[in-house]
Amino acid sequence: MAKKHILDGIRVLDFSQHVAGPGCTKMMAEMGAEIIKLELAPAGEQIRQVGLKINDRSVYFIQQNRGKKSLCVDMRTDEGKQIVYDLVKQVDIVIENFAPGAIARLGLPWEKVHELNP
Repeated sequence: MAKKHILDGIRVLDFSQHVAGPGCTKMMAEMGAEIIKLELAPAGEQIRQVGLKINDRSVYFIQQNRGKKSLCVDMRTDEGKQIVYDLVKQVDIVIENFAPGAIARLGLPWEKVHELNP
């Protein structure tokens, strides 16, 4: 069976937030990738609270994250970390745009990603 889109069959774990990262993964979704957007509990992505809202939902957030699956996880807990580790094992790409070192402080440094999914 021929691919319909260039990124069909690619799975992406998306920790990105705000503008650049969600825009990047939105384009990847448009090209056929399966995007699993992971938001950090308790509040989820801050951009949910920004801009014009319809029915209490940010229009900007909806536009940037359409076509993505979404999951909110508390990485401060062992259970939350395990959920993330299990997802890392199942994806082709992990994307994040936190400040330098932030993802490592959450328990997911590059070495851990590489250990889980070489």
